[in-house]
Amino acid sequence: MTIEVTTLDNGLKVISDRLPHVETVSVGTWVDVGSRFESAAENGLSHMLEHMAFKGTQKRTALDIAEEIENVGGYLNAYTSREHTTYYARLLKDDLELGIDVLSDILQNSTFNQEELERERGVIIQEIGQAEDTPDDVVFDLLQTAAYPDQSMGRPILGTCDLVNAFSREDLNNYMADHYKAEQMAVVGAGNLDHDLFVRMVEDHFSGLELKRDHKKETAKYQGGESRINRDLEQVNLLLGFDGIAFDDDDYYSAQVMTMIFGGGMSSRLFQEIREKRGLVYSIYSYMISYVDGGTFAIHAGTGPDQVRELVPVVGEQMQKMAFNVSEQEVSRAVAQIKAGILMSMENTTSRMEQLGRQQMIFGRHIPREEIIAKIDQVDATAVMNFSKRLLENSNLSLGAIGPLGMLDQYDKIADLF
Repeated sequence: MTIEVTTLDNGLKVISDRLPHVETVSVGTWVDVGSRFESAAENGLSHMLEHMAFKGTQKRTALDIAEEIENVGGYLNAYTSREHTTYYARLLKDDLELGIDVLSDILQNSTFNQEELERERGVIIQEIGQAEDTPDDVVFDLLQTAAYPDQSMGRPILGTCDLVNAFSREDLNNYMADHYKAEQMAVVGAGNLDHDLFVRMVEDHFSGLELKRDHKKETAKYQGGESRINRDLEQVNLLLGFDGIAFDDDDYYSAQVMTMIFGGGMSSRLFQEIREKRGLVYSIYSYMISYVDGGTFAIHAGTGPDQVRELVPVVGEQMQKMAFNVSEQEVSRAVAQIKAGILMSMENTTSRMEQLGRQQMIFGRHIPREEIIAKIDQVDATAVMNFSKRLLENSNLSLGAIGPLGMLDQYDKIADLF
């Protein structure tokens, strides 16, 4: 693995991971802006901009953008998170410059054609509707709202139908001009490519980006609470959340191991105790999502309306046990699972590109795989138990729930279990 980094005169970072044995290359443009950078009136604008970037430029129509990539068998896509927006392409190695050309064009020369904008509003509103019809999508937004009330971090990435209907071409142009600056962007490539040639291609195509960084975001303040929707469904979708940790927290890797032991697979405590032994759920797992200044640890379960009252106390009991009883065997298994996941992801050029881009956005540097694995190997049972105690001692419970909630206890009673 050969990672090389070059900073262009305009501040744009160019990062490559050369894999000479493959025939493909993945290239992505990472922008250090997401939904948490939006004001209340802008909620959903990052996501709409991501959509509209593909809808035509000064030299390409929306169809041209799609056809030019697919004519050579490539793949083009994008996504918006709370902290970042990523536009990427996967192509055969000889088509790398085409990918760079298209990405640079949509990020510097988009016209935000009014007719396309009106059409895309409908598409996004359908996307919002689809999410609202999917309970296990809704519940994640409910938890986020409960954990970060009245904050940009607690608002849905997609925004609302009313806001999407109100956004104008001027809003899109202003938002892109404010946030899409060279210093808060990186172009990342992984696959069969030469770094020096890659840099020249990026420099040729991205020279129009401005240097100045306009980087404003609201500090995330975890508070806790509940957000529940009583709906006539077959199942209750439930999320129980706790104040998590940032990427640079000393407990970060202990948290990853704890999450794996607690609810990270079929051998996890939650799966074995709640699904296998008691048959209370079809799906249950835990996860940790981190941000640059905080995070959330959560447990997700899908259960029947008559089982939810029995389920929640068992989850609380298992959380309490994690703080006082973890074996080195469990740690060893979790460490092996995490390391295997890291190594397996290295076999895919898109995964490698995404890891490099994410590290650049979060840490401002590439973190060698060996450094990550060494930190994972240092985690022991005591560290896992200490982190479990930290979750329980320093956090107000967040609860998100949707479904037939008649048997779900009140928030205060549930919070007392943890």
